[in-house]
Amino acid sequence: MGKLFGTDGIRGVVNENLDAELAFEVGCATAQVLSGATGKKKPLVTIGKDTRISSDLLEGALIAGLCSAGADVLHLGVIPTPAVAFLTIANKADAGIVISASHNPFEHNGIKIFNGQGFKLSDALENEIEDIILFNKKSSLRTGADIGKVTYADQQEADAYIDHLVSTVDTDLAGMRILVDCANGAASATAAKLFDRFSKLHTDIINADPDGININRDCGSTHIDHLCAMVTAGKYDMGIAFDGDADRCLAVDDQGNLLDGDQVLAICGADLRSRGELTGDAIVATVMSNLGLRIYAKEQGLTLLCTDVGDRNVLEEMERGGFVLGGEQSGHTIFRKYATTGDGELTALQLLAVVHKSAKRASQLASLCERCPQVLINVPIPSKEKKEEIMISPVLQTAVTDVESALADTGRVLVRPSGTEPLIRVMVEAREESVARSSAEKLADLIKNL
Repeated sequence: MGKLFGTDGIRGVVNENLDAELAFEVGCATAQVLSGATGKKKPLVTIGKDTRISSDLLEGALIAGLCSAGADVLHLGVIPTPAVAFLTIANKADAGIVISASHNPFEHNGIKIFNGQGFKLSDALENEIEDIILFNKKSSLRTGADIGKVTYADQQEADAYIDHLVSTVDTDLAGMRILVDCANGAASATAAKLFDRFSKLHTDIINADPDGININRDCGSTHIDHLCAMVTAGKYDMGIAFDGDADRCLAVDDQGNLLDGDQVLAICGADLRSRGELTGDAIVATVMSNLGLRIYAKEQGLTLLCTDVGDRNVLEEMERGGFVLGGEQSGHTIFRKYATTGDGELTALQLLAVVHKSAKRASQLASLCERCPQVLINVPIPSKEKKEEIMISPVLQTAVTDVESALADTGRVLVRPSGTEPLIRVMVEAREESVARSSAEKLADLIKNL
């Protein structure tokens, strides 16, 4: 990746390393690259955002840049990230832009670009955009009738996305009671309307009152303990938790236990295979997937393909092999038959439908895929250069080898730099949590002192 784009677009703290000036430049450069790639004088770009206080600021600057360089804009407002991908395709737009920092705190924000087919923009096109910005290759701004214009979408666009989600399940979910946590994020604009389409499903919604600074704050998929407690206290059949831009979904079973992305893959994968719809009897996951999913796949005769971390990597492997199901432990789940990206609300519906049709409790289905104790420690690192220095340290490599040897076949170790945050992540799995924790803490302490 280049100097602006990371593994999930451009990210930063607004008005520190991501500001209106940069957003304007990104808008101009994107329009210029799209004109060259499509041959269109006026490419069409959809744009949506989450509920952060800074999203309006960046949206205005992006639109100004796009229109200044001759692109037309379809303004979608607050809407989930996967909805932007879907509506980009539905409107035959040339690209889609999302303003969001996903699960990160409110002061962070980001710019992510989809191509006209709803996939994340290629590295080559991202590099072109970077070159224009970093090396002042911007062409002359448009004048007169060549300036782009903005069309403000009405509710029909969001309704079209909701219609699509509803069409992916063939059950009415009758008799189920669920509690849905919108993380005070983008799902606040769509979740209630989506679940209201199922008139025989009882749905209660929480954390759907965004104020610009409460997105992901003690709620949603990154802070799920409160939802677990509420599901148990309220005797719900399931809880559903989204992140800030609703491309992730984690769940809570009827016993108040977390169902992570690995267990969602196991439950939905088993259902797809029973219907003869799991291509190659294979699921695509990542190196962060729990040892329990690996054991489950082996026992069930499933092929588990593990990529590097990142839903982009998962999707690329799915496209290469024609696989229909993939995802990450963190809750990015891709149902390729219905979407080009991870979609939290789609995942929720698919999971609810499997549980409903099975006539079993969610806890019964989840028990088939045991979660081995997994300890993850995020070690703050002051700079990208320092991250790189630590990752190639012979001292760290020797320490990792020593821990792996001690665990033998009863666990595993993964130390990797975050692609979106100034962190090195240390993950250790073992049969016993105490062993996993002591091993992870040993490696984390070493990293802190390197």
